Amino acid sequence: MLNMAEGLARLSALAASPVVSTLAAAFDAAGRELSIVGGPVRDAFLGRPTNDLDFTTDASPDEILRIVTPVSSTQWDIGRAFGTIGAKVQGESVEITTYRADSYDGVTRKPTVEFGDTLDGDLARRDFTVNAMALRVPACTLVDPTGGVEDLVARRLRTPGDPRVSFGDDPLRMLRAARFASQLEFDVDADTVAAMTELRDTLSIVSPERIQGELVKLLQTDEPARGIRLLVETGLIDLFLPEVPALRLEIDEHHHHKDVYEHSLTVLRQTIELERERNPDAAPDVPLRLAALLHDIGKPATRRLEPGGGVTFHHHDVKGARMARKRLQALRFDSDTIGTVTRLIELHLRFFGYAEGAWTDSAVRRYVRDAGAELERLHILTRADVTTRNRRKAARLASAYDDIENRIAALREQEEIDAVRPELDGNRIQEVLGIRPGREVGEAYRFLLDLRLDEGVLGEEEAERRLRAWWAARSA
Repeated sequence: MLNMAEGLARLSALAASPVVSTLAAAFDAAGRELSIVGGPVRDAFLGRPTNDLDFTTDASPDEILRIVTPVSSTQWDIGRAFGTIGAKVQGESVEITTYRADSYDGVTRKPTVEFGDTLDGDLARRDFTVNAMALRVPACTLVDPTGGVEDLVARRLRTPGDPRVSFGDDPLRMLRAARFASQLEFDVDADTVAAMTELRDTLSIVSPERIQGELVKLLQTDEPARGIRLLVETGLIDLFLPEVPALRLEIDEHHHHKDVYEHSLTVLRQTIELERERNPDAAPDVPLRLAALLHDIGKPATRRLEPGGGVTFHHHDVKGARMARKRLQALRFDSDTIGTVTRLIELHLRFFGYAEGAWTDSAVRRYVRDAGAELERLHILTRADVTTRNRRKAARLASAYDDIENRIAALREQEEIDAVRPELDGNRIQEVLGIRPGREVGEAYRFLLDLRLDEGVLGEEEAERRLRAWWAARSA
């Protein structure tokens, strides 16, 4: 329940902070209006951290720059064309934007920038009512022309005006609705959801980079499943990540299997819980969360109904990795993220063979070698992938993974398992065998690497003896 008195007290404290009071005094002395706007006002009411401060003013960009220069250590005007000037004041970065009255052409999502005359007009053009509140400073007066406070109390997300006009102007706002639903744990009102469904195809005019940006922000929230469900319900996700709704496989009376869509959302939630538990101070791990959401997307394409009511998904890990690579490339993700996500999807089933029977040290070494830098993420994903309601089975799998992690730790101490390589490098292989650089050196190296993985540390002398024996047998 929102406590108005506490919210107003937090707003007063924000207005009294050094950075706000410094700017407020400077703009007041210049005869110009200044207000804190949007997210910081909303978050102060909700008791959330207010890290980034955004301001709006009736001053032009040139005037803003003149006013802030004497009270700031640095200024930047990269957003001048959109009316925004940035500055560092009292050690904090702030952005100050001239009142806006954007208009859109309905073909692209790029606005035609028009500067406005009033604070109310500027607030009316914003995406949601809870982001359309402002705090005038230094007067410390709350301005809320569209009912943002009432929506905060109701924990409701809606647009300041007709959502069809708002989303028609800027379709990206529909994705922002899903992100804020997760971030704030608010419900989106029915008319807004209906508009999202009706206008979903207009998302096609938004660039893949902008869509990717909103998807990343959604995955960085504590409860992204809430927003994902909204995207699936409205059909918006079909435009950029259709593999997720495709997980809702039909279940008939003869062939029963786990609901893959709900399973995937559960794995995502459990991944986030384990991520926080194991790395409490780390930033949200977007590649890991993407892998959790997409780890089973190969199942629809590999689904086979077996006699007797069974269902199989053979090689869905390999198929899913290929599908994920193609989709993430289309969304313009960077190569490192794509590599991490696809590697985790490829490997997410590997552990389950361990649970059926203890692995040799060789198998553990290969598991570590194949996971490489993604080992910790693979630990989290594999544990999160256990969603069975059978407590005995869940306990057995958890115990088995505890065991494999303990064995990895022991092998790390014994033989530097994270840097597994043969005792002999390519140059030494050439010297021992008397051969020149070429394919045969690579074959010899792979032979020694397999020995190292199978048997652990051999020592240089034994490695040379085995290499000569292998070469002699190969040449016979």
